[in-house]
Amino acid sequence: MALSQVVGRLIGVRQHEVDPGGGGADRVPRPTAAVVVGGGIAGMSAAVVLAERGVTVTVLEAAPTLGGRLGAWPEALADGHQQNEHGFHAFFRQYYNWRSILRRIDPDLGFLKPIAGYPILSAQWPTEEFGKLPPAPPANLLALLLRSPSLRLADLRLMDRDAALPLLSYDPVRTYAELDDTTADELLASLRLPDRARAMLFEVFSHSFFNHEAEMSAAEMVAQFHFYLLGNPEGLAFDCPDEDYATAIWEPLTRHVEKHGGRVRTGSAATRVHRDAGGWRVTTADGGSHPAGHVVLAVDPPALAALVAASPDLVEQAPELAARMPAFGVPGPPYAVARYWCAGDVAAERAVFNGVSRQPTLDSVTLYHRLENEPRRWARQTGGSVLELHAYACDPGVPAEDLAERMRRELVALWPEAGDLRVRELRARVQAQAPAFTPGSHAWRPGVRTDATGLYLAGDGITTDFPSALMERSAATGIIAANHILRAEGGAAEPVRSIRPRGLLAGRGSPNRQNTT
Repeated sequence: MALSQVVGRLIGVRQHEVDPGGGGADRVPRPTAAVVVGGGIAGMSAAVVLAERGVTVTVLEAAPTLGGRLGAWPEALADGHQQNEHGFHAFFRQYYNWRSILRRIDPDLGFLKPIAGYPILSAQWPTEEFGKLPPAPPANLLALLLRSPSLRLADLRLMDRDAALPLLSYDPVRTYAELDDTTADELLASLRLPDRARAMLFEVFSHSFFNHEAEMSAAEMVAQFHFYLLGNPEGLAFDCPDEDYATAIWEPLTRHVEKHGGRVRTGSAATRVHRDAGGWRVTTADGGSHPAGHVVLAVDPPALAALVAASPDLVEQAPELAARMPAFGVPGPPYAVARYWCAGDVAAERAVFNGVSRQPTLDSVTLYHRLENEPRRWARQTGGSVLELHAYACDPGVPAEDLAERMRRELVALWPEAGDLRVRELRARVQAQAPAFTPGSHAWRPGVRTDATGLYLAGDGITTDFPSALMERSAATGIIAANHILRAEGGAAEPVRSIRPRGLLAGRGSPNRQNTT
C-alpha cells in the first residue's frame, strides 16, 4: 500500500460499503423469473447476480452482439477479419462493482493489464502527465499542484478560492441542490484559472463524460472530479483488457449466466413492456413473448424512452417514469470513433492511451497494436499499426468519415509522423446514445426503482446516491436492480461498494444515509 493510501485511509479515503448484501437465501426459495432488456454492462451485471441466486433470467439484447458502448464485433478487412469496438474504455481501479462482476470470469482479473501513463496532448502546450501522481488524496492533489506546469503557485493566489471550494466539498445532496442549475463552463470560469490550466486539467476531464462543459451540469462535474481524483484511494491508475471486449468479457460472461440457468439472446429487440394478470410481459420484434415477475430495463436513454412510449400500459402502471422520459430520452451530443489500420507506425515513445486538449474534434488517441493481442499480431505481420481516434462530444450532422478525417488531421498536428502513415483500412461511426447531464436534469433523472412494482432501471444515466460514473455506474445500478428483486423474493443480495461518499472538505458528521435507490 502506497504512503498516500495509508494517509488517505486515516481521513476515510478508502473503499466504503454501500450495501452489505446478504439477508436471504443463497438461492431464491421459490421459482422466480426476470427479464433483463439490454445486454450491456448494466444488464449483464444484473443477469449475473440474478442467475447465481437461482432466478430464471432472460437477457434480451437488440444488437447482434453484447456490450452496448463496450461492444465488439468482427470487421471484414482486405487481409482478413479483425475485431472492432465502440471505443477505448479505461477500467479504473475504483470500479469496485464492475470488477466484482468481472471476477466471476477471472478471479485474479489477469486479463486486465495496467496502462502506463496518462498523458494529455496539446498543440498549444507541452504534454502533461497525470499517470504518475500518488494514488490517494490529499497527496495526489498536492502533487498535482506542485508538479503541474499548467497551474503555478502564483496562479493559486489569483484563483477564486470560494468558487473552488465545491470541488473539495462534494456532498450527494447539497452539491446538486446548489450547482445542478449551473453549467460546468460557468463554474470553471468562476475559478479564474489560467487558460492553460482550464484546458489541460478540467476541460479534458469534462469531455470524458460525453458532454460539452457548456451543456453539462456543474454538479455532475464536481461529482466526477470527486469520484476520479479526490475521493478514491486508487487514483487515476487504470487497466485494460489484452483481448477485444467480446473475447475477454462478453463471451465468458454469457457462459457464466448460462451455466447458472440463464438465457442470453442477441438480435432480440424489445418492442413493448406490459403487465397482465400473470405479471410482466416483454414482447420482441421477432414475435417473442417473455413473461416474468420482474423486469430490468438496462438500455441507453433514447432506447428507454422509445420503449416506454411504445408501452401504453406503463403510463398507467408507472406514470412518474413515463413523465420523465421525454427529457431523459434526449441523449448527449454525438460521439465519433474511427479505427485506422495503417502501413507504418508512430514513434516508439508514444503512449498507448492519450487524452487530447483543445483540438476541435479529437479527444483521445489509442494505439491498439500496443494494447490488444489481435491488433498486435496484425501489426507484426504487416509492419503496420492500429490507431483509434475518439471524439467524445462532436458536432451533430457531420458524416462519420468527415469526422474521422478531421481527427486524423488534428492528430498530425500533435504527432507529425502520423502524417506519413498510409491508411489501409478505416472504419468510422458516429452515434448519439450517451446520457446528457444537462443543467437542472438531476431532479428528473430516474433512479433504479420505478413507481411500478417489479420494474427497475439500470445504466450509466440512472442516478445513484453514492459516487459512481460510466462503466461503474452501469454495473452498480445493474446490481442494485438485481438486489431489489432478490430481496422481494427472499434471496441474498449482492454487496455494493463505492468510494468515500463525501468530499474532503464536506464537513464533519455522519454522511447522508445510502439507500441505493
